[in-house]
Amino acid sequence: MKFGKTVVKCRVPILVTAILLMIPSVIGMAATRINYDMLTYLPKDMDTVMGQDILMEDFGKGAFSFIIAEGMEEEAVAEMKAAIEQVEHVDTALWYDSFMDLSVPMEILPDRLYEAFNSGEATMMAVFFDSSTSADETMEAIGKIREVTERKCFVSGMSALVTDLKELCEKEEPVYVGIAVLLACGAMMLFMDNFLIPFVFLLSIGMSILLNMGTNYFLGEISYLTKALAAVLQLAVTMDYSIFLWHSYEEQRETLPDKREAMAEAVHRTLASVVGSSVTTVAGFTALCFMTFTLGRDLGIVMAKGVVLGVIGCVTTLPSLILALDGLLMKTRHRSLIPSTERLADVITKYFPLFLALFAVILVPAYIGYRETGKEVYYELSDGLPEDMDNIVANRKLQEAFDLGSTHMVLTDVSVPTEDKRAMIKEMEQVEGVKYVLALESAAGPMLPEEMLPDSVKSVFQSDSWELALINSEYRTAGEEVNGQIDRLNGILKKYDPKGMLIGEAPCTKDMIEVTDRDFKVVNTVSIAAIFLIILIVERSLTLPVILVAVIEFAIFINLGLPHYTGTSLPFIAPICISTIQLGATVDYAILMTTRYKSERHEGRKKREAVAAALAASIPSVVVSAMGLFAATFGVAVYSDIDMISSLCLLMARGAIVSMFSVVLALPAMFLLFDRLVCITSMGMKKKGNKNSKKKAEVTA
Repeated sequence: MKFGKTVVKCRVPILVTAILLMIPSVIGMAATRINYDMLTYLPKDMDTVMGQDILMEDFGKGAFSFIIAEGMEEEAVAEMKAAIEQVEHVDTALWYDSFMDLSVPMEILPDRLYEAFNSGEATMMAVFFDSSTSADETMEAIGKIREVTERKCFVSGMSALVTDLKELCEKEEPVYVGIAVLLACGAMMLFMDNFLIPFVFLLSIGMSILLNMGTNYFLGEISYLTKALAAVLQLAVTMDYSIFLWHSYEEQRETLPDKREAMAEAVHRTLASVVGSSVTTVAGFTALCFMTFTLGRDLGIVMAKGVVLGVIGCVTTLPSLILALDGLLMKTRHRSLIPSTERLADVITKYFPLFLALFAVILVPAYIGYRETGKEVYYELSDGLPEDMDNIVANRKLQEAFDLGSTHMVLTDVSVPTEDKRAMIKEMEQVEGVKYVLALESAAGPMLPEEMLPDSVKSVFQSDSWELALINSEYRTAGEEVNGQIDRLNGILKKYDPKGMLIGEAPCTKDMIEVTDRDFKVVNTVSIAAIFLIILIVERSLTLPVILVAVIEFAIFINLGLPHYTGTSLPFIAPICISTIQLGATVDYAILMTTRYKSERHEGRKKREAVAAALAASIPSVVVSAMGLFAATFGVAVYSDIDMISSLCLLMARGAIVSMFSVVLALPAMFLLFDRLVCITSMGMKKKGNKNSKKKAEVTA
């Protein structure tokens, strides 16, 4: 109560401080770098990651792109290459004139070298950058190349992908937030009893979101996925806490005439319930930090921080705003669209065996679908992006004209004998799906001895310690064919050079597949264990954590099982994140009803009366909360052209609704089924009536 009185007393300084904090928050948000490259979140001790570092340190090269031109004369291509080489951070551009003067016919080149640059009317050059794949400098260079070539060429590669992705995200992100705010606000205006209070909620939560995004500056950078989802998710998740405070304040206003006293009591009551509720949500997000694929840590830290800041804002900024606008709020009240839920609660509890049977029937196919969905995800980062995106068009041209799906790079120790390198290259070219291997040994030929190769070309393929080779493959990144090919190429490489490394987008993606598959199991286990433990402590029960987690996991099985039955392939990160987010964000619904159920049983009500009362009291809050989360995420899912964001938002929106029905229908049935066991294994479930009877008997005796 003391904290509530302090908040009320200091409401003006709290509002002033909150407003002033927005200034550094906006500056911090603008200064936080956004990372658009998923592959940078791989563990640093992997060969594919260490190889990229070697490429940068020893060769001075990081990013790599193929540039395709169609129907251009050789002189025009040479001029275009010269213009590209002048772009800042372009280290080397390899084309025919890098090896021979244009006056010498191309046919003099070794076959594999000729085929590397020509196919019908299309010609291709390889461009190396002196900055890393997703560095700001590389993205600027990609934009400049498109500008100086007047978009007469197609730029492929990972750097072009992140450049286009950045452009699309920056265009869509303001719309995401606008859609989430409008739809969440509309949902609350419909389902709550006040027209103005949703805007007050949004103002308070908006301040917390800005503070969260501003403090990301201290993390150095965050992923584009985190930036896109954090504001929407924080809005949806912390909306519950604002609703709790408002309902508590309304209750206190009916009994306490002074609004300040009413707010102090409301803050006191809300703090106790919100802190307990938010701990489970924070635990859910924190579980993501256990991923070795560090994108999980990125999202987990930002979201956990957002929930904590949301709770702080809910019990400080929001009460101050409500008191400042109390007069207007009292005038804008209206009747809620949610009817009395007592009759519905009676029906649900009366026919609870039906819902138990439904639970049992759905559980098996839901789990099977959930398990299969995890196997049917896609890892190709360009999948799920608009077909007309520049990079997607370039990759399609590369596939059609040159039959190239991906390019691997091989790093071998410079001390490996030349004969061994040639034998290795020959063996690698026999691997199914390999078009050719381009290296110093293969670039040279009878008409072009290695000694005649220009130093600029030699520097591309050789440093003081390492030698580089390019392997062009017919297979696209992330497929089973290319992953098998990588295994075979690695086997050949290690035979000739145990220290050798196979790097590039496809090998990195293969590593990502293996890492995230392991992460999925770890994160699931950690999140369930953490939330189970928290519920055990909060509810002081051995059985209630099992029941609550089982009901929410059931909802997760349905939500993630549906894509399998609808034939929808999800991005690889979706099952990992959604299972944790849905568990953390919607277990609050179950805790809310459970707390009331325990209270009703403690007061001496029979099990069905207690469950019906808890259900009737909880339905309005659960519906408003679920509809808020649904509204905030569904609009973004429909709008976004980035499937990774769209899929995650759709899963969150559907998950909110599925969890709502699971809590409203399945949880009461579970309470009624296991009531006796719950009472025996839970503290605080002993009836007051029994205590009083025992005391009276002792006095009489």
